[in-house]
Amino acid sequence: MSQARIIDGKAIAISVRDEIATRAAALLKTSGVRPGLAVVLVGEDAASQVYVRNKEATAEACGFHSVKHTLTADTSEFDLLALVNSLNEDPEIHGILVQLPLPAHIEESKVLRLIRPEKDVDGFHPINVGLLTCGEMNTALVPCTPAGSIVLLKRTLDNALSGKSAVVIGRSNIVGKPMASLLLQESCTVTIAHSRTQDLPSVVRAADIVIAAVGRHEMVRGNWIKPGATVIDVGINRISAPERGEGKTRLVGDVAFQEAVGHAGAITPVPGGVGPMTIAMLMANTLTAARRQLGLTEDTALF
Repeated sequence: MSQARIIDGKAIAISVRDEIATRAAALLKTSGVRPGLAVVLVGEDAASQVYVRNKEATAEACGFHSVKHTLTADTSEFDLLALVNSLNEDPEIHGILVQLPLPAHIEESKVLRLIRPEKDVDGFHPINVGLLTCGEMNTALVPCTPAGSIVLLKRTLDNALSGKSAVVIGRSNIVGKPMASLLLQESCTVTIAHSRTQDLPSVVRAADIVIAAVGRHEMVRGNWIKPGATVIDVGINRISAPERGEGKTRLVGDVAFQEAVGHAGAITPVPGGVGPMTIAMLMANTLTAARRQLGLTEDTALF
């Protein structure tokens, strides 16, 4: 049995970031405006700190105006909302990202809904969710992980998504639901499955495209995959790895990768697949937001 093509998310993300940097430089030259991204981190969650550092470094590499606000874990909801309001009013900031999760005493939905939709580069505001669902891609800002997954699919399948059967495993507002909307807009036949779907292996086995975003490590087994299917593994799970030494861990996806490579036609690894694309698409959203706020027409050829 032949081995699947490994989709190099890192390489594709670099090519996307390079194009964004070129377009950001052109925007600066013609308008004098540098796309501005503000990232807000509340608390000391280790994973969030890593994500924020990566986002900040990528923004600077793209030539953006990058601002980071680091707040203590006991910051009040009132103070966080006041900061978001000030960023909403700042003309040099075109995109606002509040890193999740937030401390338990802060209501996430209240914070996310306060961000102006045109600056909501995470794509989580209900207005952006509604615009995406309605197919209003010229005005929506799309959640970064689904957007990056679509780019990976298009580049892997040479844009030939139309008519393919796609299964999205997972129904979250951040990945599953927007992923289904994007696939529908590519004229796929879409099934949303989840952990309670009856006979889930058979549902997955019928799909040309599998998006695994269920949040359970290696739940999707290799023999669930239709021969030749394209698999996008959104999951990122840290599990113990005693073979590496006492207390050591490793990252795995929602798909049993070593099994799936013998069935799939192409598959993303974890890490190195969807993750880098998520940050690249955050930069794309920030550039798009800046252009829209300047009243410039869209150039979506990259995506």
